[in-house]
Amino acid sequence: MTETEPVAFPQSRTCPYRPPTAYDPLRTARPLTRITLFDGRPAWLVSGHAAARALLADPRLSTDRTRPGFPAPSARFAAARNRKTALLGVDDPEHRTQRRMMIPGFTLRRATELRPRIQQVVDERIDAMMAQGPPAELVSAFALPVPSTVICALLGVPYADHDFFEGQSRRLLRGPTAADTLDARDQLDAYVGELIDRKRKQRESGDGVLDELVHQQLRDGEIDRQEAISLALILLVAGHETTANMISLGTYTLLQHPERLAELRNDPALLPAAVEELMRMLSIADGLLRSATEDIEVAGTTIRAGDGVVFATSVINRDEDVYADPDTLDWHRPARHHVAFGFGIHQCLGQNLARAELEIALHTLFDRLPALRLAAPADEIPFKPGDTIQGMLELPVTW
Repeated sequence: MTETEPVAFPQSRTCPYRPPTAYDPLRTARPLTRITLFDGRPAWLVSGHAAARALLADPRLSTDRTRPGFPAPSARFAAARNRKTALLGVDDPEHRTQRRMMIPGFTLRRATELRPRIQQVVDERIDAMMAQGPPAELVSAFALPVPSTVICALLGVPYADHDFFEGQSRRLLRGPTAADTLDARDQLDAYVGELIDRKRKQRESGDGVLDELVHQQLRDGEIDRQEAISLALILLVAGHETTANMISLGTYTLLQHPERLAELRNDPALLPAAVEELMRMLSIADGLLRSATEDIEVAGTTIRAGDGVVFATSVINRDEDVYADPDTLDWHRPARHHVAFGFGIHQCLGQNLARAELEIALHTLFDRLPALRLAAPADEIPFKPGDTIQGMLELPVTW
């Protein structure tokens, strides 16, 4: 470990697809260094790729947010840390049990079966944009409704309620105050609870993942109502927020790299590799959180039991020991072993669905709107601050 002055974490990016310039010392201090969180508390920051994959797979690091010492990147997060979060916020064996219940709904086969439906949703959104005519605001017209519609179909959630749960999700993830976050969580819990209660009363089960959860695991007593709510909530929020940000930021990034975009247009077979490279470079979930349950030796340094550990995915995914010229967008590099989806037992459950949505959305968007371009200067388009999932707040485009 190289000793440096602790860097404040998180910080906002100056370019939406690059790590904050203030993180430059973290890139030279690989694989481990010290940071300070929003409240001045110290934590360990993992910035090396090999160390990150080893530690993310280490059972001595916990995702239980209620543990003393668990790192809080913002006042919003700190206020909600005692609210139990399914999957992302529990350890084995509870995590293993929950994940086993959910895996059948998110297999590669299920994502493949959904591709025609995803294509239909994407085409409908582009049809609506074209009918209205340019310009358009791509986040609200395309990037958000595509994954929102798809996750509703997969889970069995009425899309008619999308304005409500999208709005509450925004408050949950980036509300201006801790009170907003807590109220949004209450509102979403109540909404999902009512939805689950309605499904329990139905004689015939629907074909959504939540229907299976209610009419199998909940009915058989494998989980209780509150755990069902927590599972449904994390799937609903994560299922549309993350992919929406990748679509908007991926589109912006491609428009800022016209030579790479031209390469994709000429050879659509590059698209799966392009999606992996975009996920590596954009690293929208920047700052995975853990706390140590035991002492852990890393690169000659000891992480003590109770210490907070943060994984800077935007820095890890640009480790020069793994990626040559890591700040360059390159469809031909092997990028599949990035940590944009995390790693280990908590690796993103929805990654197969996310890949399918990104491939279809980006390919169809640029295929059907070949003249797509920004409708405002790039440096004037607002993007999200560093203490939440990264992406564009809005994306004005024309064609």
